[in-house]
Amino acid sequence: MNKRTAQSHGRPWRSALRLAFLRSLLKLFARLPLRLSHAIGAGIGWLAWITHSSMRKTAAENIRRCLPELSSPQQAQLLRETLLETGKTLTELGVIWQGSRQQIETLAREVRNEEILTQAMTVGRGVILLAPHSGAWELGGLFTATRTPMTTLYRPPREPAFEALMNRSRERFGGRLVPANRHGVKALLMALRRGELVAILPDQEPNVGEGAFAPFFGHPAYTLTLVHNLMQKTGAIAILGRTERLPRGQGYRLGYFEAPIGMYDPDPATALAALNQGIEQMVRENPAQYQWVYRRFRRQPTSSGNASSGTVD
Repeated sequence: MNKRTAQSHGRPWRSALRLAFLRSLLKLFARLPLRLSHAIGAGIGWLAWITHSSMRKTAAENIRRCLPELSSPQQAQLLRETLLETGKTLTELGVIWQGSRQQIETLAREVRNEEILTQAMTVGRGVILLAPHSGAWELGGLFTATRTPMTTLYRPPREPAFEALMNRSRERFGGRLVPANRHGVKALLMALRRGELVAILPDQEPNVGEGAFAPFFGHPAYTLTLVHNLMQKTGAIAILGRTERLPRGQGYRLGYFEAPIGMYDPDPATALAALNQGIEQMVRENPAQYQWVYRRFRRQPTSSGNASSGTVD
């Protein structure tokens, strides 16, 4: 049990208050029109911009590192847009976590290349859906779970009281969540062997010993090796997924895309490089909606090639 979790167990009333507050916010935003919800979220992002928040500093550093071809004014504009979109990520959780199945399907105004998912499922070897932190990935997961049985790997939140609420919200249309530990990995493996779909956030930094460094926008990024291992063990098909916000709260555009062919290479270095290349291509198509506020380059390789515990963002 980590320090934060121990403190939570030691003060259950604080945890209960935070949970009650979160539930109230979710219910409030679920009742608002999406356009208004996104406007409020953009306001939160604007506050993060003008207050020179830690989110702004991290996003600015990531954008400078990954998109050096942009001029300083272009980087500044992208940074502002990114923070506005990040704010929307918070407020849209109301309808995404609380909305009915009909609401979720209505919000999906456009679905591109759904046949890629359908055809991959017919092969019978299992499918790995890789959805990076871009746009409304929460909605994309819920929508996909209405189409086929899906098992999703997740990292438990630091606040234990939030976990039950999060899992109940994400699983309400039939999806199954499994924690990022050996039991969860076993569940993913079994689902793939049954020919089912599993979903993974591929741009989340893994724990030390669970990843390897691979280039991402030309820089070493500690990358999850689980995807490659699952593909090699099961012969599963990998596809990429993205959920973009449409302007003025009109809804969302979902898309499924074939994974880079290099991901099927038995060489881990080749496969991880291809995975990050596929994510990078999707990010470049809509950079403002990518989660640049995430410290993707927090770990860096040491002289021995292992992951260091130092930070660079």
